[in-house]
Amino acid sequence: MVEIETNTTVLADEFIAHRLGMVPIDSRDVEKLRYTRDCTCSQYCPECSVELTLHVKCTEDRTKEVTSRDLVSSNPSFIPVLQDKNDSGILLVKLRKGHELKLKCIAKKGVAKEHAKWSPVSGVAFEYDPYNKLRHTSYWYEEAEDEWPLSKNAQHEPPPDANAPFDYNAKPDRFYFESETVGSLAPEEVVTMAMKTLVDKLAYVQMQIQEEVETKEQDSAGNWTF
Repeated sequence: MVEIETNTTVLADEFIAHRLGMVPIDSRDVEKLRYTRDCTCSQYCPECSVELTLHVKCTEDRTKEVTSRDLVSSNPSFIPVLQDKNDSGILLVKLRKGHELKLKCIAKKGVAKEHAKWSPVSGVAFEYDPYNKLRHTSYWYEEAEDEWPLSKNAQHEPPPDANAPFDYNAKPDRFYFESETVGSLAPEEVVTMAMKTLVDKLAYVQMQIQEEVETKEQDSAGNWTF
């Protein structure tokens, strides 16, 4: 949520609000926050949200860049992602003399299933069979080895024997996943949290099935009379 108090820049409020919504926030301690739906407050509070403020005014006769570094967080654990101390941050808007921008942002905890702005991942890719042993790319017409460069994942598998017979029943049994994040979480943290969420959901399904089975068994037992 973005509340703009003053905006005399060349960009409309909606444009700036959209840019702010896509600024990644350091989320390593996100487990300390509640989801809004689980919080007892009416709108937002420090238990379920983080307030970020920005107030920049250009008083000189030159262009002034407003970036994510200018955002001031109410919680030092949740600040805009910066590569290092010299990183100027993500450009939000440029000001000229007399321009002013003053606003307040409320950042809340969420998941990418609800909106892409909550996704910590910017790209995901996977590969299998780096040597093309399974010949799933049989329509590849280049025969020169230079036209079929090996990926870095080939180092994890032994090279195929050129004289070995082709196994028509072979199936891929090893996959290589690569994940790139926007900086709010490290790739290994994303994978770990995703696996934990998957386990929790499976445990919930298992519990519901078990309760359903026990209920039916009790109902069946109650139908017998002597």
